[in-house]
Amino acid sequence: MHKPLRIAAVATACAVAGAALYGAGAATAGQSTANSTHEPYNIGLLTKDIDTYYGTTIDADGVYQASPDSPYAKDLARIDVAARKYIDKAARKARHHGEKPAVVFDIDDTLLLSLDYEKKTNYTYNGTTWADYVNKADRPAVFGSAELVRYAEARGVEVFYNSGLSEAQRTAAVENLKKIGADVNLDAGHMFLKDKANPPAYLAECAMPGTWNCTTVQYKSGTRQHIEDDLGYEIVANFGDQYSDLDGGYADRTYKLPNPTYFVS
Repeated sequence: MHKPLRIAAVATACAVAGAALYGAGAATAGQSTANSTHEPYNIGLLTKDIDTYYGTTIDADGVYQASPDSPYAKDLARIDVAARKYIDKAARKARHHGEKPAVVFDIDDTLLLSLDYEKKTNYTYNGTTWADYVNKADRPAVFGSAELVRYAEARGVEVFYNSGLSEAQRTAAVENLKKIGADVNLDAGHMFLKDKANPPAYLAECAMPGTWNCTTVQYKSGTRQHIEDDLGYEIVANFGDQYSDLDGGYADRTYKLPNPTYFVS
């Protein structure tokens, strides 16, 4: 399941509310200014800023791509440098203490970039179009992501994936990760996806077969707790593009990747 709370949708709702307030103010005799003095950021300017941040271009196949010279790419590169240094140090420390170091990666917009979908849907979400997009298994890599996955593996750190994608999207996710070169531990024992029909026992506090009440934080932190408490690993780093990917503990350090296109609480 994709991340449903979109910045554009929220901004649009705020803009409508702002317009209503302005109308009310203008309709009052002698009143020439809006009742609200906190007009939301203009959505047209916001989308332009997002394009500038990503260095958005459209390729010969009509696919929107981020530029490797963009502010987005530079921000990712800075995170990558810091993460590599930390993984080296943390892995040595964990092994020194007899622990098995691990890293956890979200997938959507942490490893696989969804910019093309966001642009073509005007930053709105539809379950059917999102599923079709995922199942094409042709998303480009988030810059440096596949290399970081392989780097962690090369340093003897176990790689896990903790994603909001559904169990039905497993085949497409595996295929796409292989395409970008993140072909590391793509088995069911390392890639955790949402299975609402048959949720794992470690999520019993918020999910039962056919009944899913887990928030994103409950699902993701519960999975990390399972990796640590049940599988016996020490998660030295957790990577995600949403704070809800990272909140809830069970990771020594978290890395928030940039994503200005949607927000998941």
